[in-house]
Amino acid sequence: MKITSRLTIAVHTVLCIEYFKKEYKVTSEFIASSVQVNAVIIRNVLSQLKKAGIINVNRGSGGADILKDLNEITLFDIYKAVDCVEGDMFGFHEKPNENCPVGKQIHYVLDESLQNAQKAFEDSLKTITVKSLYDKMKKIKL
Repeated sequence: MKITSRLTIAVHTVLCIEYFKKEYKVTSEFIASSVQVNAVIIRNVLSQLKKAGIINVNRGSGGADILKDLNEITLFDIYKAVDCVEGDMFGFHEKPNENCPVGKQIHYVLDESLQNAQKAFEDSLKTITVKSLYDKMKKIKL
């Protein structure tokens, strides 16, 4: 299973806002040119990040600002803000055959393992701050 690209687009967006904040008005069109997606996609991501209290989008003059210290924003915060996964991360086939010994027990043998895997993934996102990503990006000299 693949998580949608909304997480990586949202992280890219936040990093763009921070990186270019002093040089440019960081608009959806500006960010879209970096991400190389349609500006409508960026506007949707900006709206979700704003709703989560991570950024502010300036009306009229345009541009966006980050509302929190980068150390206070984790990948998990962004992940939840852009709704990468609704509910359980792992999809399950709808109707396993109850008359089959495997189908009858598949939820019993698999559900807990999948829930633990999702929790481990989400817990790992909570340990990664946007500041650590920004610092890593700033170290690279291209």
